[in-house]
Amino acid sequence: MNRSWETNDLAKADHQHLWHPFTQQQAWCAEEPLIIVSGSGATLTDSRDRCYIDGNSSIWTNIHGHAHPKIVVAVSQQLAALDHTSFLGTTHPKAIELAERLVHLLPGAPLPRVFFSDNGSTAVEAALKMALQYWQLRGHPGRIRFASFSGAYHGDTAGAASVGAIGDFFDRFSGIHFQAEHFQNLEELKSYSHPEELAAVIIEPLIQGAAGMRLWPKGMLRELRAYCHHHGILLILDEVMTGFGRTGTLFACQQEEVLPDLLCVAKGITGGTLPLAATLVTEEIYTAFLGTTEEQKTFYYGHSYTANPPACAAALASLDLFREERTLDQLQPKIAHLSESLQSLRNLPWVGEIRQCGFIVGIDILLDPKLHFPFPWEQLTGAKICTAARNHGLLTRPVRDTLVLMPPFCITLQQLDHAVEALRKAILEVCAY
Repeated sequence: MNRSWETNDLAKADHQHLWHPFTQQQAWCAEEPLIIVSGSGATLTDSRDRCYIDGNSSIWTNIHGHAHPKIVVAVSQQLAALDHTSFLGTTHPKAIELAERLVHLLPGAPLPRVFFSDNGSTAVEAALKMALQYWQLRGHPGRIRFASFSGAYHGDTAGAASVGAIGDFFDRFSGIHFQAEHFQNLEELKSYSHPEELAAVIIEPLIQGAAGMRLWPKGMLRELRAYCHHHGILLILDEVMTGFGRTGTLFACQQEEVLPDLLCVAKGITGGTLPLAATLVTEEIYTAFLGTTEEQKTFYYGHSYTANPPACAAALASLDLFREERTLDQLQPKIAHLSESLQSLRNLPWVGEIRQCGFIVGIDILLDPKLHFPFPWEQLTGAKICTAARNHGLLTRPVRDTLVLMPPFCITLQQLDHAVEALRKAILEVCAY
């Protein structure tokens, strides 16, 4: 089917009316946009009938593949029964069932309370506000600061941005942020002279996403848990990216047997189909908010589409698929195969460190890897490589000059090899000339 006429009209309308996230619109409007019209499995198809491997799982969200029949049916049936209802003053079966399923994903259900929201930022926002209010209600109003780490990204809402530490994203708005301290590493945090002022520490376990897929040292998360316990500080784990299998286990924290006080999940919770997020908390935190109306202990926070029924249905179907398709077991040989396939990039003269954590890969592109000398940031080398990769059937986005490969779990071994080869060809095309 030739959609050229439709593409031209859509492109014109996009340029006239839309404002895309994290995008310099002047450059965007100078070229025809990539218009995705359909998806199936690990592939996406654009308005000119070109197919691509979804190399970043549509911004780190898709788990089982696009248009998985089980999730499509679950969402369709739920839409026909109940499309939406306010979660303020009512509840519904799918939210109840999903909350029960979520709390039992960790052995012993250590986080038995679930607060639903819309996305990763709001899941983190809720966790931060819960932490502050918790200490107020416990009679410790001096615990007003948060701790996070250099390179952290926890979302773009005001509270979540407070604990982010990537200047390009957050510096312009620092005047409206919560009080937060940013540390280079755990040792620096341990030397902080006022731990009694910390309400919570927040971290992306095992790996930092927007920092360029930077791995934490093994054992660091366990040490951080011990530090927080020693000083009575709440630990918030941001598993928005790492949750639901990305690191090879259902949650990244399971690899170091760490249990947080608050756990934030989103992205893959619905299999990557509909917006939904959740903040899971301990019973101790939840109980602190109980009281009479006059005591003003209520957590005044929420969203119009909290616990949207079709999104909850999608999440339940996704959890079913983990069991029915043995998703995590099937993923292990793919993780190993991906490691082997990436070896073909190591001899390229512009490839620096290649980092892998489960099914998450970051590939540093440098002008001189031996000297750790980068390309000038203005050249947008990483973005150019990802654009070139489209011509070889791969769709992904970089983090600055770190190439990201994070496909849906349903991808085949042949498609994995195709994706890596597409990156190899694109690196050569961009960097060799």
